[in-house]
Amino acid sequence: MNTHRPENDSRALLSLTPTLILDPASDTILAANEQAIALLQLDAAQGGLFSRHLPDGPAQMVVFADEVAHRGSAWSRKVALCASDGSPLTLELRGKLLPRRDTPHLLLTFIDLKELELRARIAEAAEIQRAGLFEWHRAQAFFSELERQNQLILNAAGEGIYGVNADGKTTFVNRAAQEMLGWTAEDLLGHDIHSQIHHHHLNGDHYPSHDCPIYQSFRFEQVNRIEDEVFWRKDGRPIRVEYVSTPIYDQKVLAGAVVIFRDITERKKNERLLREAMDEVAALRDRLEQENAYLQEAIISERAHHDIIGTSPATLQVLAKIEMVSRTAANVLITGEAGTGKALVASAIHKDSDRRRRPLIHFKCGSVSPDTLDSELFGHMRGAFPGALRDAPGKLELAHGGTLHLDDVTELTMESQGQLLSALQSGEVRRLGDTRARQIDLRVIASSSRNLEREVAAGRFREDLYFYLNVFPIHFTPLRERTDDIPLLAAHLLRLACKRLNRRTPIITEGTMRTLTRYPWPGNVRELANVIERGAIVSTEGKLIVELRTGPNPEPRGTGSVLTEAEIEQMKVLNLITCLRETGGRVAGPNGAAALLGIRPTTLYSRIKTYGLSPSDWR
Repeated sequence: MNTHRPENDSRALLSLTPTLILDPASDTILAANEQAIALLQLDAAQGGLFSRHLPDGPAQMVVFADEVAHRGSAWSRKVALCASDGSPLTLELRGKLLPRRDTPHLLLTFIDLKELELRARIAEAAEIQRAGLFEWHRAQAFFSELERQNQLILNAAGEGIYGVNADGKTTFVNRAAQEMLGWTAEDLLGHDIHSQIHHHHLNGDHYPSHDCPIYQSFRFEQVNRIEDEVFWRKDGRPIRVEYVSTPIYDQKVLAGAVVIFRDITERKKNERLLREAMDEVAALRDRLEQENAYLQEAIISERAHHDIIGTSPATLQVLAKIEMVSRTAANVLITGEAGTGKALVASAIHKDSDRRRRPLIHFKCGSVSPDTLDSELFGHMRGAFPGALRDAPGKLELAHGGTLHLDDVTELTMESQGQLLSALQSGEVRRLGDTRARQIDLRVIASSSRNLEREVAAGRFREDLYFYLNVFPIHFTPLRERTDDIPLLAAHLLRLACKRLNRRTPIITEGTMRTLTRYPWPGNVRELANVIERGAIVSTEGKLIVELRTGPNPEPRGTGSVLTEAEIEQMKVLNLITCLRETGGRVAGPNGAAALLGIRPTTLYSRIKTYGLSPSDWR
């Protein structure tokens, strides 16, 4: 044994396997046999440092040394090693702990994996050679059987399969390819297949081979998937095909390509027929949509004459405002007494807007209890509260893409007002019991019979929600202030009532019309419609008979009946307006409204301000 750095333990190197002794504490090679010296190219000039042979650093070696110290012995192929000249070595490193009183040493043995593999191959070749001619025949039979089975698989495939070599010559063709193309294997094998089946496009243009995707596969190693081309049969007929061409290799050398194709002639024909049918359906649909749009326009135009009836300046002003705002995205706030037709204004705005093809959702805020208000407005998930048996969208979701009409918006609770404003500003709504927000895009039209400015001042309505809704205000004046509309409205409502009741339409006499125009109509158009319908029922002599409550104010509803606060408030406002109309708007003085009412002028001024009245209300 030749020693690189002699030590007393050098006599342990008795094996012919490359072996050395290492002091891990000082990174010093203490001893090495001839095989290790030759393998690692050790010499005295290297200074005997083992770390010089660790190109990736000592980390893996430290892990290995710790394993040897823990187990007493170990092996690894993860430690990268190199010779003194830097050439890498493919080795298996085996280590054994050599206990010492001072510092333990490592006995390292190196196994050359390349040499080990070479020896294994030599041994295998020798074994095959010793097997003799009998084993060779068995191997030949095995590969012959394997080739036969592969040929059976290729012929059983439903897709056409053929192979070409690097010169574009056909090397094999399966049965399906021969049946689809009409060419036999003898016709194709050894010949340039492109010139036989792929020479022209469907339109008759020449198809050069160097433009063919299959050529790209066996010349430039490209995988190509083509969804619509043509192959030409032997009888000259084209077939529509889709195919995949894939390069094939022999010992990492490009040897050609394999092509797998499918006849899609029938499928393309069906696709064409389906496309023609769909085009015909689309044409019919477009025509029906145009007809429907025409009918809708005709219906809307017809109904436009029935929804908002009247020629008074007040009504014409409302119609003008509807025309101005309908095609915009602005929110609208409609005010006016109960029964004046605020819902008709909301419908007219929606029908004339760009959202008319989407729904108009009416939500009467005062029609539901506070407990169910949020569920109706925002929706809920199943189980969100007792009785919620299924998921349900709210009015905000239902109005997505269209218009939401919030009738009696002042009936919303303060908490619901805040949630509504947040949803409208963010464009998102979250159902009760849901963690996911849903996008909404809608236009808001709010209406109220109350004075919203007074509601805000009283702390019953959020100021920020008021400003959000009051982008474009429309005030619909009460019927008593537009008496010019009563004849047209009465005639229109009478026709509708008689049609609904299946009765002959009676005549409205001049006397009856004067009675209708002189009545103050505290219930506005709604009360007029009820009176007309009641008259249509009781009229039997061909003339309309109407029954109206007499006196400046509506009579109580019956003996012992109680008026609601809203009715009392409405009667006060109506009486005040009537008084101001009689005095021409004069408040103070001997003939002023305050004197007629028996109150001080300052008190009357305060009430006018409280009720939000303006001169336009009594003129």
